[in-house]
Amino acid sequence: MGDGLPQDYAQAALWYRKAAEQGNAHAEDHLGYLYEHGRGVPQDYAQAALWYRKAADQGYALAQSLLGELYSNGRGVPQDYVQAALWYRRAAEQGDASAQGTLGFLYDIGEGVPQDDAQSVFWYRKAAEQGDADAQWTLGYWYEQGKGLPQDYAQAAAWYRKAAEQGDVNAQSMLGMLYGQSVLQDYAEAYFWLDLAAAGELHASKAKDLAELRDEAASHLTPADLSREQERARKWFEAHRAKP
Repeated sequence: MGDGLPQDYAQAALWYRKAAEQGNAHAEDHLGYLYEHGRGVPQDYAQAALWYRKAADQGYALAQSLLGELYSNGRGVPQDYVQAALWYRRAAEQGDASAQGTLGFLYDIGEGVPQDDAQSVFWYRKAAEQGDADAQWTLGYWYEQGKGLPQDYAQAAAWYRKAAEQGDVNAQSMLGMLYGQSVLQDYAEAYFWLDLAAAGELHASKAKDLAELRDEAASHLTPADLSREQERARKWFEAHRAKP
């Protein structure tokens, strides 16, 4: 919203409402979003749910996922994990990566659906293959732990790396620890990923722990190898900070 024009949520709400009242699913979804976040209209979760449902009933995947989230959190509708799972599933079956990852999580913890590791892996993998970083590092963790599938450190590293390269701090830390403490031992890789994770971690205590693990990996490197990995990390930071 706002491309080429001054951003005006009240005007956006006005025009989305006109289209939504004619049954346009895209507009219904966007009007629901404005009500959910109080942009251009008073925040009203019940209205958000109403408009999301209208779009969801037309098969609009994003609205289905967002309606599932409202049911999960009990906002604008009674909290109902079964309904949440139902709407997440409808979005997931249309290929919505966020809904796929969330459905994987629900099967993991048995919320709104029976606990089922195989189904959890299935949906996490669907999301991970679409580039969802949370699903990628979760799938990596499951491979590392041998939960729901055979233990495989190489697969764990591969999935951690996919998320780590997107800047996901959890994945960077897990990948660094995997290289530092498993049969894949590679102290240079451990140093690099733990250095990125320590710099990106927002919680001071966790950042301190990661820095200590990084320094432990550094103690196993030659000065030349350490210098190389520090330069590699510096270039990574420069490249990623240059992105908007």
